[in-house]
Amino acid sequence: MLLSIDHAAPEPIYLQIRTQVVTAIARGELHPGDRLPSVRALASDLGVNLHTVNKAYALLRDEGYLVMRGRSGARITDPADLHASVGCEVGDERLAASLHQLALEYRARGGTLEEFGHIALQQARQAFEDA
Repeated sequence: MLLSIDHAAPEPIYLQIRTQVVTAIARGELHPGDRLPSVRALASDLGVNLHTVNKAYALLRDEGYLVMRGRSGARITDPADLHASVGCEVGDERLAASLHQLALEYRARGGTLEEFGHIALQQARQAFEDA
């Protein structure tokens, strides 16, 4: 897995790391049990602050994508364990909140429920086909 950071992007670096790890999991580039680089190693490779990578890993852990085990580092969670974890509930709540906000923004621009639903379904299909 190769991560790339865009320092000019409006998205914070820790969220760029989080998004790329989640995308790699979804696409099958990372598998349950795979180890991620240590916080120190990834920060060095990306040329970012150690605390930035730590924040990304903590978010991924809180969302249930990673298991952190002391010296053995961060490992990708098994999806079966993810559905049984608190992280899944947090992830579902975050997803619902994000979709709600996107729907509000689309409505504010004059879009309809049907148009929003069509776009959302199209993007979901693409995400599942890309995997």
